Amino acid sequence: MDIKQIQDLIRFVSKSGVNEVSIEQKDFKITIKTNETQPQVIHASIPAQTAPAVLPPAPVAIEPVAPAAPAGPDTSKYLTIKSPMIGTFYRSASPDKPLFVNVGDEIKTGSVVCIIEAMKLFNEIESEISGRIVKVLVDNASPVEYDQPLFLVEPI
Repeated sequence: MDIKQIQDLIRFVSKSGVNEVSIEQKDFKITIKTNETQPQVIHASIPAQTAPAVLPPAPVAIEPVAPAAPAGPDTSKYLTIKSPMIGTFYRSASPDKPLFVNVGDEIKTGSVVCIIEAMKLFNEIESEISGRIVKVLVDNASPVEYDQPLFLVEPI
């Protein structure tokens, strides 16, 4: 692993929100830890005969990336509909069909709010709450992760 790959890994870890990543190979071990209140610290140990000349011999401290301040209104009063699976998010059954829900629509428990495609299966996602859709948090045809927020709902 060269210094460019290590720098890319550091950038990836800082953007992903992961707290710690460890990679261990036959003759190389690297641990990257993040902490919001302290700088990121990288510990690398490489046997002397395989150490590239560009790597520093001591741990390197890197300034943490400050999280972006939330802009806009307070969303703590809203409930969130989250993705129950990994897949691709769709707001309608097909491109020529109407959207399941729009901002301002009232939904009830059991209402279909979207479809998530996973492994060529199209799964209708039903709301577990009642309320009014305040915001759609994901773009149509975008990949989503498990437990990723999809909609903000104002309880009625």
